[in-house]
Amino acid sequence: MKMKVIVASTVFVWTVAAHAQSSVTLYGALDTGLLYQSANAPNFQSKMNLGHLYALKDAGIFTSFWGLKGVEDIGGGYKVNFKLQGAFTSTNGKFGLSDTPGVSAIFNQQATIGISGPFGSIDAGRQFVPIIFAMADTDVRGAQFFGSILTAWLGMNQAAGWQGTSTNGAIGALYDSNAIVYQSPKFHGLSLGLEYAPGGVAGQSQGGTRESAVLRYSNYGLNLSAAYYNGHDSNPFTTTAIGAIITAPSTGRDNNRFYYFGAMYTFHDLSVSTSYSIGKDPANSGQADFEMISAGLGYKFTPFFKVTSGFYYLKDRNVSSNQSDAYAVGAEYSLSRTTIAYVQIGHVNNRGKMSQAIAYAAPVPEGTSSTAAMIGIRHTF
Repeated sequence: MKMKVIVASTVFVWTVAAHAQSSVTLYGALDTGLLYQSANAPNFQSKMNLGHLYALKDAGIFTSFWGLKGVEDIGGGYKVNFKLQGAFTSTNGKFGLSDTPGVSAIFNQQATIGISGPFGSIDAGRQFVPIIFAMADTDVRGAQFFGSILTAWLGMNQAAGWQGTSTNGAIGALYDSNAIVYQSPKFHGLSLGLEYAPGGVAGQSQGGTRESAVLRYSNYGLNLSAAYYNGHDSNPFTTTAIGAIITAPSTGRDNNRFYYFGAMYTFHDLSVSTSYSIGKDPANSGQADFEMISAGLGYKFTPFFKVTSGFYYLKDRNVSSNQSDAYAVGAEYSLSRTTIAYVQIGHVNNRGKMSQAIAYAAPVPEGTSSTAAMIGIRHTF
């Protein structure tokens, strides 16, 4: 009997020890607010003005999302991890978009498995592209979903023909599927991110491929970012006159290139930022060649309350009359460690064929000015 107790106890201890080496976490956020916008379009390429909009909207700061992540310590300083994360619309519960036009996906942001250690980390699967972190690090507005470097960059995508019905953009990328991303450790504030995504197109070595590189520096209150992205067969979707979406066949065409240079400096509670970037279609630069400039200013009045502002300018380098400038101001108050109340106000002035939006998923008519305001709350768990 004693021997059975000893064996059972030993097995139990082994089991507990094994499970102690790994963990799985459920996490996420909900972000909902009331949006007013003075001019609205049915889609990003439309000149039609549907008038004023009052709506309950998701994503005043960032999109709502949920996910599962896990890590297992395999010894020697190495860990195996996974992450499954998907965006959803908090106002109706719908899942976010995938690479395919009009199709949603449960884990449309991240579905990765990877390993980390003294060398850094390698993750494989659908995931955030390193350039988005480079942009967020050098924007006082932090690449929010209302009036930030993110919405300006999406405006560049819209000008290049992105339909807004999938996550496969025309310039750069927010997410890439089938991607392998390496992130180096920091060395005196410097770090390197590298991405390669095989296209998986039979008979074509470059069909649908993606590659990017990001160099970041963070130390002494200074953030610096330099990013390069190149894609083949990006945004291969066109809309017919009757509204049908057609997917073009993969040809290996090098049609997506994005360069980004940004800086942000924080001194005590004051932050300033600026950036310059170029996005183009290398195979046809006469069709898509754009310039983006940003500037930001922010101040943290207390540990719980801060105000941020930003200016974002877009220019078509082929047609000088196609220009857009946007301004945004936001105030955030931390009600607790996990809950933020916010107010956002912004204005965009589109000229020519530009259609930069202030708020993500709230299209502004081509060549039209619009003012927007949003008040909401964001809770993380």
